[in-house]
Amino acid sequence: MGIFIILMGVQGAGKGTQARLLSEKYGIPQVSTGDLFRAMKTQDTPLAREVQEIMKRGELISDELTNRIVRERLAQDDAQAGAILDGYPRSQGQAQALDAMLRERGQQVKLVALLELDRHLAIMRAEGRRFSLDKERTYNIYFNPPQYRVAGVWLDDKTKEPLIQREDDYRDAVVRRIDVYFETTRPLIDFYQAQGKLVHVNANQSIEAVSEALIQAVEQHR
Repeated sequence: MGIFIILMGVQGAGKGTQARLLSEKYGIPQVSTGDLFRAMKTQDTPLAREVQEIMKRGELISDELTNRIVRERLAQDDAQAGAILDGYPRSQGQAQALDAMLRERGQQVKLVALLELDRHLAIMRAEGRRFSLDKERTYNIYFNPPQYRVAGVWLDDKTKEPLIQREDDYRDAVVRRIDVYFETTRPLIDFYQAQGKLVHVNANQSIEAVSEALIQAVEQHR
């Protein structure tokens, strides 16, 4: 049986970081719908072109299309032994679709880890993120700021080049997304709680402490 793990949590809770650590630990891929959508902007496949047209119109990606994208990703060879799902499912409908697609393979979600973080702290973690131009170094101007700041511009410690703030990390966008998360996540939490698969993890700890808690939870559910 494959190891399929869902990481849930408000933006800034550290899902991406913990997904990468779990991926390395268990040798299974991190599957992020955000990364999949971004990758499709430059791909030339029928599915990618469909996504590109929707994005051009400024419309939201439907559950049905999101499920197709995830199904296609999980069909790849590296996901046969499992995957760390980051950012999916986002609704009970998507959760039911995931259960169905895994059931077809004789598999199931093993664990749903809810990384819990206070709203204000979540906003600071997300809005404060800055990246080096090569994306290899990540900072947070509130919690681990770079050494250099010139005329209000934060600079990379290594190259002294200006750091990047993603558009979806601008404060207004972060606040909207976080508020939507808290409003819409409860049914999904209840869905997995009823299945006995939900584990609560305090995300307001060190990366190492959160990672240790997640690994313990995975081992208990294998």
